[in-house]
Amino acid sequence: MSKMMKPSRDVGIVGYGAYIPAYRLPGTEISELWRDGQDNKFLPVKQKSVPGKDEDTTTMSIEAAQNALKRAKINPAKIRAIWVGSESHPYAVKPTGTVVAEVLGIAPDTLAADMEFACKAGTEAMQAGFAFVGSSMGEYALCIGADTAQGRPGDALEYTAAAGGAAFIIGPAEESLAVLEGSYSYVTDTPDFFRRAYQRYPEHGNRFTGEPAYFKHITSSVSALLEELKLKPEDFAYVVFHQPNSKFPLKVGKMLGFSKEQQKYGLLSPSIGNTYAGASVVGLTDILDHAKPGERILISSFGSGAGSDTFSFMVTSKITKAAKLAPKTKTYIDRAIPINYAAYARLRKKIIKE
Repeated sequence: MSKMMKPSRDVGIVGYGAYIPAYRLPGTEISELWRDGQDNKFLPVKQKSVPGKDEDTTTMSIEAAQNALKRAKINPAKIRAIWVGSESHPYAVKPTGTVVAEVLGIAPDTLAADMEFACKAGTEAMQAGFAFVGSSMGEYALCIGADTAQGRPGDALEYTAAAGGAAFIIGPAEESLAVLEGSYSYVTDTPDFFRRAYQRYPEHGNRFTGEPAYFKHITSSVSALLEELKLKPEDFAYVVFHQPNSKFPLKVGKMLGFSKEQQKYGLLSPSIGNTYAGASVVGLTDILDHAKPGERILISSFGSGAGSDTFSFMVTSKITKAAKLAPKTKTYIDRAIPINYAAYARLRKKIIKE
């Protein structure tokens, strides 16, 4: 019996968009303050994106979704479901999705909900979107992954905990710029990263982070989907994995038989850090900006706790026009404004006045 996930109705991505804040904190700023510069030669990323004073998961979701709507060219009122995946929703009790739906003109005739599964919350939302549209419960669904993740001052996580997001409008295959060929999800109870209620910052289960968590789940998810689809790594023009740092995606790609060339687009962590729920999906937007009709794309996310979602897409002729209808992801990457640690601490409220 097949364990691959594929809706009975062919569906795909009809619109996509990304948003990345302009501010960048160089890794050297963190190293100089907390490690006397000892980490400067071994930084996990070059710099990370930092949200501005008036930016949060909601605002970034709206920006990314607006770009997705420009490419989809549909009436927002036709979107019958919206899911926002994040581990940094502005409210503990009040959905981000309803705010986004109201601003974009999607409300009130829609389903809205927030999702949370650490760094795979964005692809978790996409799984729900494909199932929703694939079952004909609605013609379109909006799926978002966005985060303004934080790291404890001086913690290793602070080097990579960044901000950004991506949005995808799911719809019928005949309108899609990338058609879903199939997906696969793999989860276990692996405590590699967690945050209890009332704790401000998350904690690491350090010895679980690599092999039993990230690598185990991604390799299992990808291998299972390739076997189900009877495909090989060389059948894909592009691949993007979750990006907690610069090394893990390249290592897991090599383990699975993918080349560095297949990751030349989408590997954004050196420039913007780990955008968590937005990490692999923001990478997917960069790939779609460069993809050509007839090319195949593989995306595999990872979320601590732990799980991985893997998708295979076939790019259609509609990508040629759609990619030009909104700002490309690289546009957001290139508009970087460097800041120092003091500005970062103020923006992220790491210094609190009594």
